[in-house]
Amino acid sequence: MGLRDKLQWFGRLAMLIFVLASVAFLSAITAMRFAVQGREVVMPDLIGKKSAEAQAALQRLSLDMKVDDRVYSSKPEDAIVRQSPPGGLHVKTGQRAHVVLSMGPQKVTIPNLIQKSTRAAHIELLRGGMQAGELSGVYLAGYPADTVVEQWPAPETADATSPHVDLLVSLGTRPAALVMPDLLGLTLGEAQQRVAAAGLKAGKIALVVMPSGTHDSVTGQTPARGSRVEAGATVDLQVAQ
Repeated sequence: MGLRDKLQWFGRLAMLIFVLASVAFLSAITAMRFAVQGREVVMPDLIGKKSAEAQAALQRLSLDMKVDDRVYSSKPEDAIVRQSPPGGLHVKTGQRAHVVLSMGPQKVTIPNLIQKSTRAAHIELLRGGMQAGELSGVYLAGYPADTVVEQWPAPETADATSPHVDLLVSLGTRPAALVMPDLLGLTLGEAQQRVAAAGLKAGKIALVVMPSGTHDSVTGQTPARGSRVEAGATVDLQVAQ
């Protein structure tokens, strides 16, 4: 075999070795990829499940669970409140899910807020770890204004953690109802006298440019004439310059 033939033979041999090595390398990479992917699972959503149920679901996927804390919550006792990693995340088998378990709702006693001012009621609720909920007002004769006359839940009721207590507050005696007088065309002085005589209060005065002959006369009023108003209501006027 000549030198040229030997070189060609060695070249073909080297090429063959390179091809075989490349195939072996790619096969190893592919095998590793399948091996890694085969060890990945989807973390289940454990929120709301009891700890035993969650542990069983994790074990089926070759995962583990660790209880990090226990807190009061609206969920039943021993139910999972929080988890990390969250459900739906791809994780490797053997990974541990960190969870927080519920101790159930913390029972508190609703204080009696009847006859207290709204400020005093708010303070007492905050001291007990509670909060004021919806605040409604109603006119009630015989009850001072800003006084709690009803509450929900009722006093001495056991309720869940940090409940919201709704309050019904007296607005005092309803002011007398009046009919708004007609002030249009009166002079500003006459209108103010009629407002005072009706048990109302003069409010803002807006000057408007009007045709000659209407100077100092009322051209507009709020509330409008004939409206139902309460005693002491404010009346705004528009007066011609």
